[in-house]
Amino acid sequence: MTADADRGALDAAWGSIPQSRETTAGLGSFTRTRVERMLAIVIGVGCMALSAQAFLTALGPSEEDSAWHLPLTLMVFLPLAAMIIACFVGRGAGAFAALFAILYIVALILWPFATLGSSPTLATQPWIFYLINVATVCTVLAFPLTVQIVWTVVTPLLWGLVRMVQVGFDPAFGIPVSLDVSFALILGGILITLGWMFRSIAANVDETRARAVESYAAAAAADATEQERIAVGALMHDSVLAALIAAERADSPRERTLAVSMAREALTRLANTERDSSMGSEAPTSIGDLATELDHAAAELGAALRVDVARADADLLIPGGVARALVLAATQAISNAIQHADAAGLEVSVSSTPEPLAVQVRVRDSGPGFDTSAVPADRLGISASIVARVAAVGGRSRIESDRRGTVVALEWAEPA
Repeated sequence: MTADADRGALDAAWGSIPQSRETTAGLGSFTRTRVERMLAIVIGVGCMALSAQAFLTALGPSEEDSAWHLPLTLMVFLPLAAMIIACFVGRGAGAFAALFAILYIVALILWPFATLGSSPTLATQPWIFYLINVATVCTVLAFPLTVQIVWTVVTPLLWGLVRMVQVGFDPAFGIPVSLDVSFALILGGILITLGWMFRSIAANVDETRARAVESYAAAAAADATEQERIAVGALMHDSVLAALIAAERADSPRERTLAVSMAREALTRLANTERDSSMGSEAPTSIGDLATELDHAAAELGAALRVDVARADADLLIPGGVARALVLAATQAISNAIQHADAAGLEVSVSSTPEPLAVQVRVRDSGPGFDTSAVPADRLGISASIVARVAAVGGRSRIESDRRGTVVALEWAEPA
C-alpha cells in the first residue's frame, strides 16, 4: 500500500470518529487512564514486597502482647492484601487503599497500648515499621494531592511519637528513631512527587491530543460544510430563479399558490444550508438535550446561565431539524440580549407539551428594550436569524419589547 493510500485510510478513520462531547472526553483521558493503571500496578508490586517483609517479621517474635497481636495483624494485613489484589485486578484499588491508610493510622495509635510492658531493642524493628511508606504511597491511589502530602508528613511523625512513647522516651532511641522518621519522610516525598509528576504529564498530553483532534475535526467539518454549501448554491440558483419566474408570471390564484409553494420550498432549502457543521444529525432530539445545547451556546457567548426546563419534559423528543432551528434562533436572541442589554436579567426557559407535541423557548432580558417596528430591513439578526429560521421549520416567533425588557418566544407545534 502506498504512502498516499495510507494517509487516505488514516484520514478516513479520523473522519469516522463521531466528534461528540463524550468521544472528546474519552480522547482527553487516553494517557491519564493508562498512567493510572501503570501507577496501580507499580504500587501493587512495591507494596507486595514491603508487606511480605513486614508479614514475615510479624510471624516471628513480636513486641506486642499476644492478645493484641492477632487483631492488629488482621486489621492491617487484610485490607493491605485486598488493596494489592485490587491494584492488579484494576477495580476498587482506591477504596481499599483508603481503608488501609486509615486502619494503619489506627494501628499506630493503638501500638503503645499493645506493647505495654515490652522491652524493645535498637537491633530490631517491629513489623509495623516496615509499612510506613506503604501507608503513604497508597494515598496516591486514594486521596487528592493535598491529603497525600499531609498523610506523607503525619504518618512518619506519628510513628516517631508512638515509638518514643513505647520506649518511655529513652534517649538512646532518640537518634535512631529520628533517622527512621527522616528516611520515611524523604522516601514518601519522592513517591508522592513521582505520582504527581506522571499524572501532570499525562494530563498535559491528553489535553494537547484532545485539542489537536478537536481542531482537526472542526477543520474537516468546516471544509465539508463549505463544499456542501457550494453544491447546494448551484441547486439553489435554479430553485430561486424558478420561484421568481413563477411569481412574475402568476396571474391566477392557482399559479400564485404554486409560486408561494415554490418560494417556501426554496427558503426552506436555503435555511437548511445555513446549518453549522456541528449541529448534529436529523435524529429526534430530546428537550433536555436542546436545553443543554442552549447552555453551551450561552457559555460560548460569555453568559453564565442555566436553562430552565421541567424535569418531566426533559425526555420528550422533537424532530432534529426543529431542535436545531430553535437552538440557533434562541442563540441569536441570547446574543442580541448580551450585545444590546448587557445580559441584564437574562433568562432562558424551555417548556413543552406531549399531546399535542409542542415546544416553546423563551429568552427574556430586563434591558431598555427597543421598537420592533423601527428595526431596519437590512438588519437580519431578527428577521432572518430568528423569525425566518423558525418559520422554515413550521414554527412561529413572537418578540415583545418595551422599557421593562424584551421577550423572544419561539414556538413549534407538531402539525395535525
